[in-house]
Amino acid sequence: MALPLLSTFLFSSLALFSLTESKLNVDYYNKSCPQFEKIIQQIVVDKQLAAPTTAAGTLRLFFHDCMVGGCDASLLISSNSFATAERDTDINLSLPGDAFDLIARAKTALELQCPGIVSCADVLAVATRDLITMVGGPFYNIRLGRKDSFESYAKDVEGHIARPNMTMDTIINMFASKNLNIQEMVALVGAHTIGFSHCSEFSKRIFKYSNTSEIDPSMNPTFAQALRKLCGNNSKDMAAFNDVMTPGKFDNMYYINLQKGLGLLASDQAMVSDPRTKPFVELYATDQDAFFKAFAHAIEKVSVYHVKTGKKGEVRRRCDVVNHLQVNSNKKIAS
Repeated sequence: MALPLLSTFLFSSLALFSLTESKLNVDYYNKSCPQFEKIIQQIVVDKQLAAPTTAAGTLRLFFHDCMVGGCDASLLISSNSFATAERDTDINLSLPGDAFDLIARAKTALELQCPGIVSCADVLAVATRDLITMVGGPFYNIRLGRKDSFESYAKDVEGHIARPNMTMDTIINMFASKNLNIQEMVALVGAHTIGFSHCSEFSKRIFKYSNTSEIDPSMNPTFAQALRKLCGNNSKDMAAFNDVMTPGKFDNMYYINLQKGLGLLASDQAMVSDPRTKPFVELYATDQDAFFKAFAHAIEKVSVYHVKTGKKGEVRRRCDVVNHLQVNSNKKIAS
């Protein structure tokens, strides 16, 4: 299996580069803001130690941003009287405040050090990478120079972020539309090795699954009973770790759990039985190094998806407001 995987990596790597993406480079801020990565790293460490769920939340924030129109920090923009932004659509309402707070803190520190230089999109990309590494995951290079989006609309989100009740066909096609193959999809979903999901996202599996069974038969029965107690009367406010064994560590335990019926979300558990995804689940369950290499490759590919450069974007002074609204709000001029 190693040779096909290697050839897939090489092909995907060649397809990764485009004219726009080639404008990005790892040394982008070396002269204009040499303390860039050091500043982010310090804030990341402080925040993660204070709030251990920050890593999972920020990774989710990054992914939800990139999958909708590319990695342009559009998800960080707040809604206003003129438009409802991406962050206020239903699937993004559960994104944790700690993740948004981390990016805001990092941006503020960078604006004091080198104002108007570092984009929010680059802050989010690097902070995500540093957090993944901090909780045990792989290090990967981030090419820099992204610009921030001028706009954000909630209506643009649907159909770009996978939901737990979607079929495997739908999810595979969704990732394919972003130029991500099945192998890359399985590796990226491995991000669920950290973080949690609310009861509303998996309650169908443990309460009245079908006319003949209250519990999804693909779920470990002991695990299911524990979740029923946790969620109680189908409570939407409670949550469970996606990886019940090592929830705070970025490792391959998530895939091992799937093989034991310990997958929390229906879409995750389905990867064990689907013949298209099963081989990769089996590979990553037995070989953490293979998972780390695949994940690093796939998320690096995601990080340059439809990035904006030049005049196609801007460097926001604040991540939650586009620059012209910051100016016009003082003049009471509508956008």
